[in-house]
Amino acid sequence: MPINMPRTEFELKNKLAEGKTKEIWEISKTEVIVLSKDRITAWNGAKGHTMVNKSIISNQTTSNIFTILKQAGIRTAFIEKYKDNSFRAERCEMIPIEWVTRRLATGSFLKRCPGVEEGTKFYPPLVETFFKDDANDDPQWSDQQIIAAQFKLNGLKIGRAEVQCLKKMTSTIFEILEKYWATQDCVLVDMKIEFGVNSSGQILLADVIDNDSWRLWPSGDKRLMKDKQVYRNLAEVTDKDLLVIKENFQWVADKTELLKHQSSNCLVVIIMGSKSDEEFCRKIGDYCKKLGLPFTLRVSSAHKSTDDVLQVISEYDGSSNRIVYIAVAGRSNGLGLVIAANSISPVINCPPPSNDLSRDIWSSLSLPSGLGCSTVVNPEAAALSAAHIFALNDCNVWAKLRARQLNNFVSIKEADKFLNQQKESEI
Repeated sequence: MPINMPRTEFELKNKLAEGKTKEIWEISKTEVIVLSKDRITAWNGAKGHTMVNKSIISNQTTSNIFTILKQAGIRTAFIEKYKDNSFRAERCEMIPIEWVTRRLATGSFLKRCPGVEEGTKFYPPLVETFFKDDANDDPQWSDQQIIAAQFKLNGLKIGRAEVQCLKKMTSTIFEILEKYWATQDCVLVDMKIEFGVNSSGQILLADVIDNDSWRLWPSGDKRLMKDKQVYRNLAEVTDKDLLVIKENFQWVADKTELLKHQSSNCLVVIIMGSKSDEEFCRKIGDYCKKLGLPFTLRVSSAHKSTDDVLQVISEYDGSSNRIVYIAVAGRSNGLGLVIAANSISPVINCPPPSNDLSRDIWSSLSLPSGLGCSTVVNPEAAALSAAHIFALNDCNVWAKLRARQLNNFVSIKEADKFLNQQKESEI
């Protein structure tokens, strides 16, 4: 929101739902305000206490986490933080399932699976589903039970394809947040989330993600836990205990501020051998933008201005940025090789279109001994190759790539479902 722009005030029209820790208020046919309460509970509400300012702390955590996920490319109902204790979101019909992801075996999993040692790691992370039914202690459900329930929300029937997408979304969201928390030396042990279906029939990550939603162990040490399990473990809760729990919740909220403001120092330097290749290089730049990668365009020829190429390399290698070079040159491609010979930064060759592309590709692939650089033949592949390199040390880039893989999977499942429905209607 631009500086000094007044925040829009919304009329809270109808209370659509109220839970143990939040209220949902209608502000339009397609949007709601999610209002947090100063309430901490456990065991499906059997245990509960008032905790002053918990609503503000929880909303801070939720807003930061949803912002991170949204920026990565995850489809969420979250629109923006509204006030200290509330946020604005798309109005959804909620799928009555809790989706739980576990990296380590602990808690209720050990009770349900005797013999498994605490701390056992799951690769990939284990996804479990529980039907939201407080009276029956949220029983665990299988995929088949979810499909058999034939939930229909805003016109969308939750079938096999949807369950497959939801499980993939669940594990991806966990892995993205796990990667972010690792930058703060915190292990995300497990996490529960919920999904809804908006008025367009699209599945979105919804509800809240706050310190009630996960187990979080600083330095991987269970004794240092900062999540709601501290509250669950107390047989009796004193005012002093509530103060400690509140401090833990604030510690987590403050950490999410750091997660949200993770800075990147990546830079893609696209060097073309001739200005005639500018249009092709700008296509590479467009794909870099989509992946959140800053880039710059330069013109320099390895054959005609070798000293200038070395000067350009020196300029960027001497900066504080982490660099990936993309060399765009055809015919006798000396550009990528000269860069690779004089820089430690990765080099990707991407020869521009030509009447003899196979010759240009061979010129990039045939490397002298002692040199190493990769070669791709289209702009998207060049940008993606650079992103994968940066993702090794940058969780922002890693998250965008992981979300991109998820969205590709969902798009394929949606296309397959559409074709199957067409086929059935033709029979």
